[in-house]
Amino acid sequence: MSATSDMGTFSAPASTRGARVRPVDDLVEDDEKAEVEAVEPKVRTRDLCVFYGEKQALFDIDLDIPPNQVTALIGPSGCGKTTFLRGVNRMNDVIEGCRTTGTLELDGDDVLRESLDVVSLRAQVGMVFQKPNPFPKSIYENVAYGPRIHGLAEDKTKMDEIVVESLRKAGLLEEVEDRLGDPGTSLSGGQQQRLCIARAIAVKPQVILMDEPCSALDPIATARIEELIEELRQNYTIIMVTHSMQQAARVSQKTAFFHLGTLIEAGDTEKIFTDPQETKTQDYITGRFG
Repeated sequence: MSATSDMGTFSAPASTRGARVRPVDDLVEDDEKAEVEAVEPKVRTRDLCVFYGEKQALFDIDLDIPPNQVTALIGPSGCGKTTFLRGVNRMNDVIEGCRTTGTLELDGDDVLRESLDVVSLRAQVGMVFQKPNPFPKSIYENVAYGPRIHGLAEDKTKMDEIVVESLRKAGLLEEVEDRLGDPGTSLSGGQQQRLCIARAIAVKPQVILMDEPCSALDPIATARIEELIEELRQNYTIIMVTHSMQQAARVSQKTAFFHLGTLIEAGDTEKIFTDPQETKTQDYITGRFG
């Protein structure tokens, strides 16, 4: 018994004769399917355009964001990085006159459809802003706020579990566990940013958006946040805007370079920084503009 493919001819060993032997073509096809499934993007955009009134901010963006990796968005100021980021959880909707066209999907689901529950979307896609912005509440209530409004805790015991676990995942629990009733604003800048990360993950999102999360922090706090980002990507997909190419190189696995509202190049971070395919990418990375 034999089967022929482009890879040649093979014969079944005697022990398998009489049993169904799958052709090589089938096995290769299964491998290809498994590879496709393994890299299915968490977020996918096609022909994505964003307009602020008459001004167009993004032009036909085609970008795949892989799951459980950090994708860094780099480029000069005003190039569309934050506009793209805010589009993933529909935060651009709050800007008067802003409209979006094209396709933006989360796990294959159309994020831009009118019937979408935006509140539910923002529970799935959390956001951490450039400047730490804890609520004027206690540390405990900062973290409990989201789970409470989304009905994720049936009682105080469950809420306590969520708060403690979120603070632990954000690397903050040991520093605040004996003062959960203190104001969130009483923490240092780096601690406040980790509190905001704890607040974001408390509602069990799938994606975390980070807009320059370290720009207001000192080097020590920045290093702690970067360590935390590496830990978080084991469970979350992270999309991060950063003006620091050194930071992008340190923490991301994928990088997308934007310029004047256009996606110039995207790919593996190491390749983008060592062997960019586009002249504009090369010029930006080497400091010729930006």
